[in-house]
Amino acid sequence: MSPSKPQRVCIVGAGASGMSAAYALSRHPSRYAVTVFDKEGVAGGMATSIPVDAAKYGASYINDGVQGCSPAFANTMRMFRMLGFEPTEVGMQISFGKGEDFWTNVFPTELTSKFSEDIVKFGRALKTIKRLEVVFALIPVHVMLKIFRFSKDFGEKMVYPLVALFFGTGNQTPYISSAILERVFMDPSMRLFEYNDKSLLASIPTMFAFPKLHDCYQAWREEIASRGNVTFKFNHEVIRIVSRSSKSESGPVEIEYKVAEGPLETSLQTAYFDQIVLAIDADSCLRLLHREATFMEKRVLGNVKYLYDVTVTHNDLQYMQKYYEVKYDSSHNAPIPAESSAEERQEAEDTFKFAEESFRPLYYTMQYPQDKSKIEMSFDLTHYQPQFRGEKPAGPINSEDTSAHRNECRPLLDGARGAQNPKLGEAGASIRTGQNEQGTPEPPLENHVFQTIFLDRDGSSDLWTDGDIRKEKKIYEKWWKQQSHRWQHYAGTVPWMMFINGKNNTHYAGAWSVLNMHELAVTSGFAAAYRLGAEFPFHGDEECERLFKLYLGLSHGTRLRKEDRKGLMV
Repeated sequence: MSPSKPQRVCIVGAGASGMSAAYALSRHPSRYAVTVFDKEGVAGGMATSIPVDAAKYGASYINDGVQGCSPAFANTMRMFRMLGFEPTEVGMQISFGKGEDFWTNVFPTELTSKFSEDIVKFGRALKTIKRLEVVFALIPVHVMLKIFRFSKDFGEKMVYPLVALFFGTGNQTPYISSAILERVFMDPSMRLFEYNDKSLLASIPTMFAFPKLHDCYQAWREEIASRGNVTFKFNHEVIRIVSRSSKSESGPVEIEYKVAEGPLETSLQTAYFDQIVLAIDADSCLRLLHREATFMEKRVLGNVKYLYDVTVTHNDLQYMQKYYEVKYDSSHNAPIPAESSAEERQEAEDTFKFAEESFRPLYYTMQYPQDKSKIEMSFDLTHYQPQFRGEKPAGPINSEDTSAHRNECRPLLDGARGAQNPKLGEAGASIRTGQNEQGTPEPPLENHVFQTIFLDRDGSSDLWTDGDIRKEKKIYEKWWKQQSHRWQHYAGTVPWMMFINGKNNTHYAGAWSVLNMHELAVTSGFAAAYRLGAEFPFHGDEECERLFKLYLGLSHGTRLRKEDRKGLMV
C-alpha cells in the first residue's frame, strides 16, 4: 500500500467496543479511512435510553441496558467526561434475599450473623485464589466452595447472588470461574467491593450512574465524525464476510451488506477494505465469517456460550414488596452479642439508625425456592438514576469546567451542549413529592420505576415469576443476549484470543472476550485500533493504561510498542 494512501478499515458494530475503535482510528485522519456498520439506527449497542412518562414517573427517560460503573472504570469515565458528560455518584445499596434469607451491605442482619465463620473463611479463600489464580481460573465456583468447605447455604445465599448481580452471570454463577470472584474484591481495575470479615461487604461503596446514554453516544459519534475520516452507516447490516484474502485490486477484505430501514431493504451490496474489526458478539462473528472461519476461530469463538434474558421495566411496587425487602425492617437486625463492648454496641446501634433513615436499595436479588442456585435480579431505577432527582441528561457537569479532561472535546458538541441544558432536568418535577436521605426531591415509592431481569430463558424460564407483574404496571419489555462466564470460557476462549486476533486482516473487540463490563468493551476497542497502528488515546494516564496493558497482553498477546513503554518490563 502506498504510504500516502489511508488504510481502509471496516468496523462492524457501533456499541462501546466499536465506537472506541472508531474513536482511536479517527485521531489519525491521514492514515485511516474507517466505515462503521450497524444494523440499528443509533450507536450504543446495549447502552440505550428509552422514554418514559415524566408526569407519572418523575423523569422523561431511563437508561435501560447499562446502568453505571465502578470508579475503577477509568477509560469509560474519561471518555464520557471528555465528551461533556459526567456520571453521578451513588451509594451502592444492595438488598439480597427475602425474609430469613435477607442480607444487605447497609446493616448487619441475622443472616450475616449466622454465616460469621464462613465470612471469615471467605477472606482467606480470596487470598488463596489470588495466589493460585491460574489454577482457580479453571475451577468453577461451586467446586471452589466445596474445596474450602463452605456451607451450602453460604454459597447459595451470599456468594451466588453477589457474583451474579455485578457480573451479569445470572443463573450460570455456580459454573463460572472462581477467578472472577477474586477479581470482584481484589483486582484494582475491576474491584467493586472491599471485603469485611464481619459482614462480607465492608461498606456502601461509591458507584456511578451513567448520564443519558443515548445523548452520550450521539456526542461520541459527532466527535468521531468531526475529523472527516470515519463514516457511519446505521441501518446497514453486514450479512457476510466473503473473503479476508481477496486477490481483488479493491482490497483483501470483501463484505456483503444490505440497507434496512423499517420494512424496506436493499439487495446485497459489496464493499472492500484492508482490515476488519468485528465489534460484535462471538456468535455473530462466526455467522458473518461462515466458511471463512478458520479452525481456530471456530473453536475459540464457538466456545462462547450465550443466554437469553428478558428485562421487564415496570412500576409494580406490590410485586417488589412480595419478592424483595424494599424497606428497612428492624426485625432483620443482627443480634448484638452480649459480650460486645460499649463501643461495639454503640456502633451497631448507629448502623441500625442509619439504615432506618437511609435504606434505599439500588440492586435486588431473589432466589427461587425451588432452586436456590438460581436467582432473579431487579433494580430500583428511581434510586439509581439521577434524572429522577432533577439532574440534566449530561449529569453533574458544568460546560465551563475543563478540569480532569472534562469538556475536552472543543468546541462543545451539539449533543453535549443540548444534554447540559439544566432545564431538561425539570421534566417530571411535579411528581417529585418524596425525598431522599439528603432531602432532595424525588418521586414517592409508589411512583418508582423498577427493572426486573428474568435470566436464562432456556434453563430457568419455568421458575420465572414474570406473570406476577401486573400488566397495567409494565412499561417496557426487552430481550437481551448475554454471555455466560462459565469456567469453560476462561479455559477455551480467553487465553486463546491472542491466537486469532490480528490474523487474516481481522481483529476482535467486545467485552465477551474477557468479562461482560462496559470498561472492557471500551478497552477492547482501543486495543484493536492499537494493533492497527493507532495510538492509545489516553497514553500517559496510568489509571487508563493499567487495564489497557493487561487486555493487550491477554487478548492480543502483545505489549505496548517500544515508543510507548517507559521501561523494559512495561
